[in-house]
Amino acid sequence: MADIKISGRKVSVSDSMRDHVNDKIGDALKVFDIKPMSCDVVLRVDKNPSNPDRKMCEVTVFVRDYVVRVEASSPDMYAAIDEAAEKVTRQLRKYKTRVIDKKQRAVIAEPEHVKDLADLIEPTEEEPEDDDVLVREKYIDLKPMTEEQALVQTDLLGHDFYVFENAATGLVNVIYHRHNGGYGIIKPRLEPEDA
Repeated sequence: MADIKISGRKVSVSDSMRDHVNDKIGDALKVFDIKPMSCDVVLRVDKNPSNPDRKMCEVTVFVRDYVVRVEASSPDMYAAIDEAAEKVTRQLRKYKTRVIDKKQRAVIAEPEHVKDLADLIEPTEEEPEDDDVLVREKYIDLKPMTEEQALVQTDLLGHDFYVFENAATGLVNVIYHRHNGGYGIIKPRLEPEDA
């Protein structure tokens, strides 16, 4: 079974909460029992008292070269843990399906230099309240990957877009979810050298 690290932010993690996380998240991780796999669970309480779903459970699963991240919130911490476990199960099944499909198709071998993507994002200081102000700045180390790998990573992280270095061209690309369905990719147009 995967190693599950549990921590709390603005909440003390009781033994019963720890047992509940180990049971629910542990069962969710059994969907795709593979080595190496590790899991970080953060239980936290939102500081805004007007938010009815103040209890949150964030789960980050590191599976080989990919990161699966889910978040669930509820008025009750145990319900948030249950919802997060369901989301992890769905995301790992999606990942497992893609891995099996990829093996069956044997399209492209993954480059060896792709590492855990959780290390790429470095959040900066606290965010200001104004709408017109740059509220967050992130620095990422771009790792070469195929468009298919970037698409998988976008789905696993649950983001609307993903910035990556295209392994085929060596250029920075952005893959994104389109509002009307499907995905799009943004590629730089290069000027001819004589222009």
